[in-house]
Amino acid sequence: MSLRHKVEGMTDQVTDTEPDIPGKPTSASRTTLSHIMTHNDTNLLGTVHGGVIMKLVDDAAGAVAGRHSGGPAVTASMDEMAFLEPVRVGDLVHVKAQVNWTGRTSMEVGVRVLAERWNESAPPTQVGSAYLVFAAVDADGKPRRVPPVMPETDRDRRRCQEAQIRRTHRLARRRAIRELREKRAAEGFED
Repeated sequence: MSLRHKVEGMTDQVTDTEPDIPGKPTSASRTTLSHIMTHNDTNLLGTVHGGVIMKLVDDAAGAVAGRHSGGPAVTASMDEMAFLEPVRVGDLVHVKAQVNWTGRTSMEVGVRVLAERWNESAPPTQVGSAYLVFAAVDADGKPRRVPPVMPETDRDRRRCQEAQIRRTHRLARRRAIRELREKRAAEGFED
Protein backbone atom coordinates (compact mmCIF):
# COMPACT_ATOMS: atom_id res chain seq x y z
CA MET A 1 0.00 0.00 0.00
CA SER A 2 1.41 3.40 -0.98
CA LEU A 3 1.82 6.33 1.43
CA ARG A 4 -0.94 8.12 -0.51
CA HIS A 5 -3.39 5.30 0.21
CA LYS A 6 -2.32 5.15 3.85
CA VAL A 7 -2.98 8.88 4.25
CA GLU A 8 -6.35 8.74 2.46
CA GLY A 9 -7.46 5.76 4.54
CA MET A 10 -6.59 7.25 7.91
CA THR A 11 -9.26 7.88 10.45
CA ASP A 12 -9.23 10.56 13.09
CA GLN A 13 -11.42 8.64 15.52
CA VAL A 14 -9.68 8.25 18.87
CA THR A 15 -10.11 4.89 20.56
CA ASP A 16 -10.34 4.49 24.30
CA THR A 17 -7.25 2.23 24.37
CA GLU A 18 -4.88 4.99 23.21
CA PRO A 19 -3.13 7.02 25.88
CA ASP A 20 -3.75 10.74 26.03
CA ILE A 21 -1.13 13.01 24.49
CA PRO A 22 -0.69 16.39 26.17
CA GLY A 23 -2.01 19.25 24.07
CA LYS A 24 0.05 22.09 22.63
CA PRO A 25 -1.01 25.73 22.38
CA THR A 26 -1.48 27.24 18.95
CA SER A 27 1.49 29.55 19.49
CA ALA A 28 3.90 26.64 20.07
CA SER A 29 4.17 25.87 16.35
CA ARG A 30 3.07 29.11 14.67
CA THR A 31 5.70 30.34 12.21
CA THR A 32 6.45 32.86 9.48
CA LEU A 33 8.54 32.14 6.39
CA SER A 34 9.80 35.21 4.48
CA HIS A 35 11.26 35.28 0.99
CA ILE A 36 12.18 38.00 -1.55
CA MET A 37 10.74 37.31 -4.98
CA THR A 38 13.18 37.50 -7.92
CA HIS A 39 13.00 37.21 -11.71
CA ASN A 40 13.49 33.44 -11.32
CA ASP A 41 10.02 33.29 -9.70
CA THR A 42 8.04 34.92 -12.53
CA ASN A 43 5.45 33.56 -14.92
CA LEU A 44 4.81 34.66 -18.53
CA LEU A 45 2.92 37.74 -17.30
CA GLY A 46 5.92 38.99 -15.33
CA THR A 47 4.35 38.42 -11.92
CA VAL A 48 5.30 35.70 -9.45
CA HIS A 49 4.14 32.25 -10.54
CA GLY A 50 1.32 30.82 -8.40
CA GLY A 51 3.25 27.56 -8.06
CA VAL A 52 6.11 29.43 -6.36
CA ILE A 53 3.65 30.83 -3.82
CA MET A 54 2.09 27.39 -3.35
CA LYS A 55 5.50 25.87 -2.61
CA LEU A 56 6.18 28.54 0.01
CA VAL A 57 2.75 27.84 1.51
CA ASP A 58 3.47 24.10 1.64
CA ASP A 59 6.94 24.70 3.12
CA ALA A 60 5.62 26.93 5.91
CA ALA A 61 2.67 24.63 6.63
CA GLY A 62 4.98 21.61 6.70
CA ALA A 63 7.25 23.29 9.23
CA VAL A 64 4.26 24.07 11.45
CA ALA A 65 2.87 20.53 11.13
CA GLY A 66 6.26 19.02 11.98
CA ARG A 67 6.71 21.32 14.96
CA HIS A 68 3.24 20.62 16.30
CA SER A 69 3.40 16.86 15.80
CA GLY A 70 6.99 16.56 16.98
CA GLY A 71 8.22 14.78 13.87
CA PRO A 72 7.61 14.17 10.18
CA ALA A 73 4.29 15.14 8.64
CA VAL A 74 3.22 14.81 5.01
CA THR A 75 0.85 16.95 2.98
CA ALA A 76 -2.44 15.07 2.59
CA SER A 77 -4.37 17.85 0.85
CA MET A 78 -4.37 21.53 0.02
CA ASP A 79 -7.66 23.26 -0.41
CA GLU A 80 -9.12 26.69 -0.66
CA MET A 81 -5.90 28.15 -2.06
CA ALA A 82 -6.90 31.69 -2.91
CA PHE A 83 -4.76 34.20 -4.80
CA LEU A 84 -6.08 37.64 -3.85
CA GLU A 85 -3.49 39.97 -5.43
CA PRO A 86 -0.55 39.45 -7.79
CA VAL A 87 2.93 39.26 -6.28
CA ARG A 88 5.71 41.13 -8.08
CA VAL A 89 9.43 40.80 -8.41
CA GLY A 90 10.99 42.64 -5.49
CA ASP A 91 8.14 41.85 -3.11
CA LEU A 92 9.07 40.51 0.30
CA VAL A 93 6.57 37.68 0.85
CA HIS A 94 5.67 36.57 4.38
CA VAL A 95 3.92 33.21 4.74
CA LYS A 96 2.28 32.90 8.16
CA ALA A 97 1.06 29.47 9.25
CA GLN A 98 -0.52 27.86 12.29
CA VAL A 99 -2.32 24.66 13.27
CA ASN A 100 -6.06 25.34 13.33
CA TRP A 101 -7.37 21.89 14.23
CA THR A 102 -6.10 18.43 15.08
CA GLY A 103 -7.58 14.98 14.78
CA ARG A 104 -6.03 11.71 15.83
CA THR A 105 -3.24 11.64 13.21
CA SER A 106 -3.96 14.67 11.07
CA MET A 107 -4.03 18.44 11.45
CA GLU A 108 -5.29 21.38 9.46
CA VAL A 109 -2.82 24.21 8.97
CA GLY A 110 -4.10 27.64 7.98
CA VAL A 111 -1.79 29.88 5.96
CA ARG A 112 -1.92 33.60 5.14
CA VAL A 113 0.37 35.07 2.49
CA LEU A 114 1.37 38.73 2.79
CA ALA A 115 3.53 40.83 0.47
CA GLU A 116 5.29 44.15 0.81
CA ARG A 117 7.81 46.01 -1.33
CA TRP A 118 11.32 45.20 -0.18
CA ASN A 119 12.36 48.88 -0.16
CA GLU A 120 9.21 50.51 1.26
CA SER A 121 7.84 50.77 4.78
CA ALA A 122 4.15 50.45 3.86
CA PRO A 123 2.28 47.68 5.70
CA PRO A 124 2.08 44.30 3.99
CA THR A 125 -0.99 43.37 1.92
CA GLN A 126 -2.66 39.97 2.12
CA VAL A 127 -2.16 38.33 -1.28
CA GLY A 128 -3.27 34.78 -0.60
CA SER A 129 -4.51 32.14 1.81
CA ALA A 130 -4.82 28.37 1.97
CA TYR A 131 -5.76 25.45 4.17
CA LEU A 132 -3.69 22.28 4.16
CA VAL A 133 -4.20 18.94 5.87
CA PHE A 134 -1.09 17.15 7.09
CA ALA A 135 -0.75 13.61 8.37
CA ALA A 136 1.88 12.84 10.97
CA VAL A 137 3.92 9.77 10.06
CA ASP A 138 6.57 7.65 11.74
CA ALA A 139 9.87 6.48 10.24
CA ASP A 140 8.03 3.73 8.32
CA GLY A 141 5.51 6.18 6.85
CA LYS A 142 2.69 4.91 9.08
CA PRO A 143 0.27 7.36 10.71
CA ARG A 144 1.09 8.41 14.26
CA ARG A 145 -0.83 10.35 16.90
CA VAL A 146 -0.60 14.14 17.13
CA PRO A 147 -1.08 16.28 20.22
CA PRO A 148 -4.38 18.13 20.39
CA VAL A 149 -4.11 21.83 19.53
CA MET A 150 -5.16 24.18 22.33
CA PRO A 151 -6.57 27.41 20.91
CA GLU A 152 -5.44 30.40 22.95
CA THR A 153 -7.43 33.34 21.60
CA ASP A 154 -10.95 33.97 20.32
CA ARG A 155 -9.46 34.08 16.81
CA ASP A 156 -7.81 30.67 17.38
CA ARG A 157 -11.12 29.23 18.65
CA ARG A 158 -12.95 30.62 15.58
CA ARG A 159 -10.31 29.10 13.27
CA CYS A 160 -10.68 25.74 15.03
CA GLN A 161 -14.47 25.79 14.58
CA GLU A 162 -14.14 26.76 10.92
CA ALA A 163 -11.58 23.96 10.41
CA GLN A 164 -14.08 21.43 11.79
CA ILE A 165 -16.64 22.65 9.25
CA ARG A 166 -14.09 22.31 6.43
CA ARG A 167 -13.24 18.78 7.62
CA THR A 168 -16.91 17.80 7.58
CA HIS A 169 -17.23 19.14 4.03
CA ARG A 170 -14.04 17.38 2.86
CA LEU A 171 -15.28 14.03 4.23
CA ALA A 172 -18.78 14.49 2.75
CA ARG A 173 -17.32 15.43 -0.65
CA ARG A 174 -14.99 12.40 -0.61
CA ARG A 175 -17.87 10.09 0.36
CA ALA A 176 -20.19 11.52 -2.35
CA ILE A 177 -17.53 11.11 -5.04
CA ARG A 178 -16.77 7.54 -3.96
CA GLU A 179 -20.50 6.66 -4.00
CA LEU A 180 -20.94 8.19 -7.47
CA ARG A 181 -17.97 6.24 -8.84
CA GLU A 182 -19.27 3.01 -7.31
CA LYS A 183 -22.72 3.65 -8.81
CA ARG A 184 -21.25 4.35 -12.26
CA ALA A 185 -19.09 1.23 -12.04
CA ALA A 186 -22.15 -0.87 -11.08
CA GLU A 187 -23.96 0.57 -14.15
CA GLY A 188 -21.06 -0.52 -16.37
CA PHE A 189 -19.45 2.87 -16.99
CA GLU A 190 -15.68 2.98 -17.17
CA ASP A 191 -13.86 6.11 -16.06
